Amino acid sequence: MPEANPPAAGDAREEQGQSIFYKIVQGLAIWFGMQLLMKQLTGGNNAQSATTKDASGNVVQVPANTGEIPAYQLRPSSLDEGAVWNPIPQRLAPIWPSDSSVDIVVTLSSSFVPVKISSVPEEFVALKEKGFKLGNWSDTRVAETTFTVPSSVQQNGTLWGHFYVGLTGSNLDPKEPGFDPATAFHFVYPLTQYFPKKKEAKTRHLLGDRPEAEEEEPEEQNTGPIIANYYHPNTSLSFVPDTGIFNYPQTHPAIRQFIHVEPTGARDGSGQNSWYYPVLYVNQFWQMRSHMILLNETVKTLPLRLDLSNMKSWKFNILASVDFNSKQQALQAAYGSPIAGGGDGSEIEIIKEMFLDTNPYLLAVTAAVSVAHLLLEMLAFGSDIAHYRKKKDNVGISVRSILANVFMQTVIFLYLIDNSQNTSWMILGSQGIGILIEFWKVTTVVNVRVRPAPPGSLIPYRVAFEDKYQLSETEEKTKEYDEIAFKYMYIAGVPLVIAYAIWSLIYESHKSWYSYILTTLVGSVYAYGFLMMVPSLYINYRLKSVAHMPAKAMMYKFLNTFIDDLFAFTIKMPFLYRLATFRDDIIFFIYLYQRWAYRVDYTRVNEFGQGGEDEPEEKKTEPKPLREADAPAEKITGAAMSSGADTGAAKKRK
Repeated sequence: MPEANPPAAGDAREEQGQSIFYKIVQGLAIWFGMQLLMKQLTGGNNAQSATTKDASGNVVQVPANTGEIPAYQLRPSSLDEGAVWNPIPQRLAPIWPSDSSVDIVVTLSSSFVPVKISSVPEEFVALKEKGFKLGNWSDTRVAETTFTVPSSVQQNGTLWGHFYVGLTGSNLDPKEPGFDPATAFHFVYPLTQYFPKKKEAKTRHLLGDRPEAEEEEPEEQNTGPIIANYYHPNTSLSFVPDTGIFNYPQTHPAIRQFIHVEPTGARDGSGQNSWYYPVLYVNQFWQMRSHMILLNETVKTLPLRLDLSNMKSWKFNILASVDFNSKQQALQAAYGSPIAGGGDGSEIEIIKEMFLDTNPYLLAVTAAVSVAHLLLEMLAFGSDIAHYRKKKDNVGISVRSILANVFMQTVIFLYLIDNSQNTSWMILGSQGIGILIEFWKVTTVVNVRVRPAPPGSLIPYRVAFEDKYQLSETEEKTKEYDEIAFKYMYIAGVPLVIAYAIWSLIYESHKSWYSYILTTLVGSVYAYGFLMMVPSLYINYRLKSVAHMPAKAMMYKFLNTFIDDLFAFTIKMPFLYRLATFRDDIIFFIYLYQRWAYRVDYTRVNEFGQGGEDEPEEKKTEPKPLREADAPAEKITGAAMSSGADTGAAKKRK
């Protein structure tokens, strides 16, 4: 049957060109769609005000973005027939045009109740500005002052900010005659914040006088969190124009706290809708807890800086929501309520500190490598498990190193629980998974059994590690080299651990003896943990082979160590932990040297199951539990062992 004629080259090029053209058109359509969506969210360049006449015939400026709700100046004098007045308005429209010019006065007081502006002492008038233009992004005002702290605020009272806002030229003081709610409004907002104090664990020198410590303990009988009053000297005030119409009952509480409804109870004809004043956002998002001042009797005067500007609606929604949620989580954690993912609600503080204190380019690099770190950690876990699942012998495996890793990771796990009241469950979970994987590795190499203890032992049973089968000559050498390496490691490491334990006991304070033991062990793990890799390197040296090592997992882990080196320069951490990030680099370079020195390994099995050279046949007996364990095993012919075989017997080709 004759073959069909292939399509012409010109037709293929034409089809390819149409495909590229289609992608360009699709990209442009998506871009214009995003621009349209952003205009809808930010208000675009639509008309912000309109000129009309009110019921008295006066010419007034009214907002142009009230939708179906009439302007406040054109509101009906009575409800429509059959309409019912709703005490909670359902929809809110702007009361003033979003390009209005306003005057603003901010005063400080220890009382929630306002007083006449003229009676406020000059030091408590924090801001007085006229003719500020809403929606003018270049219009910014700054005011700085210093004031005497009221005695009630020193005693855990609230410092209130009284905000008086009105159209330019209007009367701002509600205590003065002639005040008109249609042209001005007043609200209060706290300038101090209440946060629970973090519980500080009491520590003492374990070798000191114990009776003094016992006398102090009964004084503290607090069962709940201690709430303290904090103050930040910098506050940003931002008007948010173009907020549009609010569906008031469904508005997020973080947004609703800055919406001030017209106070006279006016409604449109339906009795369901009302009007609100321009949103003035008291921005405390960037007020870091570490920069705040704890208020008490010793604080006599305080500085205050107010920055006045405009803010986009989408930015206001994000900052207000995140700030509100983080404060609620911190309060819940203080009272013992569980939080999803663990933590104490202060995680957002760490993120904000990174944005404030870190170079933007370095921050971008850190964010990128964080994703790489997570990916490499997952790949290392998977590759490590796959390597031990496929491994058929114990050549080059240091069982003692695996057991030591189990011990060290368990110590770190207990240390995290003991020293962190609200450690993230993600961190604890990853640490626990690592311990389980190390335990599983032990079961792939040896049998873990519970056997009766020898006569005269205090413990009736003991945990025994038994070989799965009769070890071959190469595996016996591996076991011997492992014992030699650990003997020298004990000689080098134990005196260092003892010296560190004595120094910590004499010069450092601890919560208890249990905490002291954990802290000492963790410090030893961080400082000398690299010694756990030394036996594997020693076995590689004696076997003159690295074929038995999990190459992929090792590469993933060592790449992660270089990422940890980057974190060591960007993230605050203890000195010992920073030292631990650099110790692994030494092991990595030694491992690279061994891969170079032992790169020609003719005993390694390739991807086809073939060996590079014939090995002397080694007999490996069947597992011990079998009845016929003494019978001669079958001889292994053809391919060599998969992990690097007996380099002691094999000779390197010239």
